[in-house]
Amino acid sequence: MPELPEVETTRRGIEPHLVNHVIERVTVHQGSLRWPVPDTVQQLVGARVVRVRRRAKYLLIDVPAGSAIVHLGMSGSLRLVHPDEPRRTHDHIDIAIDHGGVLRYHDPRRFGCLLWQPRSDPEHRLLASLGPEPLGESFTAEHLFASTRGKRVALKVHLMNAKVVVGVGNIYASEALFMAGIRPGKAAGRLSRKEASVLVEAVREVLARSIAQGGTTLRDFVGSDGTPGYFAQQLLVYGRADEPCRRCATPIRNTVLGQRSTFWCPVCQS
Repeated sequence: MPELPEVETTRRGIEPHLVNHVIERVTVHQGSLRWPVPDTVQQLVGARVVRVRRRAKYLLIDVPAGSAIVHLGMSGSLRLVHPDEPRRTHDHIDIAIDHGGVLRYHDPRRFGCLLWQPRSDPEHRLLASLGPEPLGESFTAEHLFASTRGKRVALKVHLMNAKVVVGVGNIYASEALFMAGIRPGKAAGRLSRKEASVLVEAVREVLARSIAQGGTTLRDFVGSDGTPGYFAQQLLVYGRADEPCRRCATPIRNTVLGQRSTFWCPVCQS
């Protein structure tokens, strides 16, 4: 699944081609995504794009009347293409821009979405209960520490809870916990203030580094220019079960926490 760095990479890729440009046409070839694409997305037509934002793993295309909410699901991508480029099998939505390009939404599994949020309505239900952004000022050691009090759930599972902090998916949770030297299965309630401070900085570092390198190379993800990210080549523990730890050479272990594969070093993480 595209994670926060992949979504941020996409946002940065498409933003210069959308902001201050007018959307001329929205063509929905397949509207049966995770939720049906509503007819109200046609309110984008004729509107000038004010900005392109990211909230958690959602992309928001803002126009004066409201926002288009886009989620890439498990296998989706957005690409800027020439209008004459033939549609591929799973190209479901075309958004034509006044400069002649087309923002094309591709989603083989159809777990993503395109929704409409009017400017006059309260915040969309998908966004209303989300926690702070991991790279924002609200994600502090004190916030993380307070959120763990009395919690018996594994710390990695807690860190992936979008009500605690958004966008820390499976790969980056494993990587950040390794960088912080904390075992992923540790009960969240046993996290100390000092560990919370170290973990917050590790989360920030791994996400910022991944964004800078273009996102993680996943089988289904390509950037807005059609090229894959390269951060996967730098992963320290994720996907490296039985391989030697890059720090101490101990074989990396693998287990399942919260129904997700989890990787850690039994020596470097306590």
